[in-house]
Amino acid sequence: MAQKPGIPKGTRDFSPAEVAKRQYIISAIKHHFETFGFQPIETPTFENSSTLMGKYGEEGDRLIFKILNSGDYLAKVDATLLENKDSVKVATQISEKALRYDLTVPFARYVVQHQNDIVFPFKRYQIQPVWRADKPQKSRYREFYQCDADVVGSRSLWQEVEFVQLYDGVFTSLGLNGVTIKINNRKILSGIAEVIGAKDKLIDFTVALDKLDKIGEDGVKKEMLEKGISEDAILKVQPLFNFTGSINEKLGKLNELLATSEEGLKGVEELRFICDNVAAIGLGESTLDLDVTLARGLNYYTGAIFEVSAPAGVKIGSIGGGGRYDDLTGIFGLKNMSGVGISFGLDRIYDVIEELNLFPDTVTESTKVLFINFGDKESLYAMKAVKQLRTAGIKSELYPDSAKVGKQFQHADKRGIPFAVLTGDEEINNNTYTLKNLATGEQAQVSLEELKNKIQ
Repeated sequence: MAQKPGIPKGTRDFSPAEVAKRQYIISAIKHHFETFGFQPIETPTFENSSTLMGKYGEEGDRLIFKILNSGDYLAKVDATLLENKDSVKVATQISEKALRYDLTVPFARYVVQHQNDIVFPFKRYQIQPVWRADKPQKSRYREFYQCDADVVGSRSLWQEVEFVQLYDGVFTSLGLNGVTIKINNRKILSGIAEVIGAKDKLIDFTVALDKLDKIGEDGVKKEMLEKGISEDAILKVQPLFNFTGSINEKLGKLNELLATSEEGLKGVEELRFICDNVAAIGLGESTLDLDVTLARGLNYYTGAIFEVSAPAGVKIGSIGGGGRYDDLTGIFGLKNMSGVGISFGLDRIYDVIEELNLFPDTVTESTKVLFINFGDKESLYAMKAVKQLRTAGIKSELYPDSAKVGKQFQHADKRGIPFAVLTGDEEINNNTYTLKNLATGEQAQVSLEELKNKIQ
């Protein structure tokens, strides 16, 4: 008995309608990328393991899909490692390549490798799939697309201002009103850790703080204590648990909290520049907000940090994020090359638009008109018209078999094709076509030019 086919957990098949909707989103993102001056590149599906490992933190390393070496991959493994079942060390000997975890690190590798061919500042965009060995759940997949835009070779904060505008432009064009673009700064997080005396616990402190909206104030305090952060330090950070007000009010509070931290005040200054200029330029349907608990990408972000939340009422994780990384290319030997970038989470954006029923009806339109097949003579006459319609940009096709007319109409109905054309002896003799509106049942004999106009 044949085994029932299936696909790995965390992956999906996409129907024609789903692909059309995904392409609608990608098209909007790509349009704005190019309007803002970004150029496309692509990198391989898999990289050398050494390129990826150690760039995402310990948890990230665990989520990297490793590719087994070809051939007898166990032959060269130290027998002692196999006997001791040391899977971590064995993995380094049987796998030299891995599926990419994101697009940012491969981009950094690309910049270093092609630095002599690149004109800096270099604005690139990339729309490709990535893979993570994560636990599959709602809106969290093991294979998913990222849509990234980065600028490398400029320290100017105007780039951050542009990225806020870019986020707003894309989400406004997709009809996603009420999106919140959250912003923070790594220097502020470092400054907070410094003033509360927990500088050596920066990662533990910020990772716990980042969970405030998930586990609440008590949960965050408990995790901080478990990580060795003192009660006195937690008491000093108490204002952050109820950090409300306008962006200017929040920046004022941070100025007071970080008065003794040079790095922290530098972060406040950077945020003020970005937020003031975004406010002066204006946004469409999105909102910019300062979120001091935002702490993503701490292993490589050094300045501004971005994260985008879906409109209120949609329970889903972030639909975009990014930040400034002053030394990311340094890990590959290219020093002093500052960069900043953002990413759009295609799959989550799809889920949000689907949930809010915001996809236009025209997105999933495929064939506009189906020519009914009455036989070879009629089909030849029909195909000449089909060619003319396709040249005019009208999606047209001929039913491939001269089956019963009812079956052909049923096929058109199931596929949502709005028009059918009948071409019998009368139509051929009169050089006309019988156009039938399958929604209303109305039909009329028309010329080819009239056929084009009515279908369009």
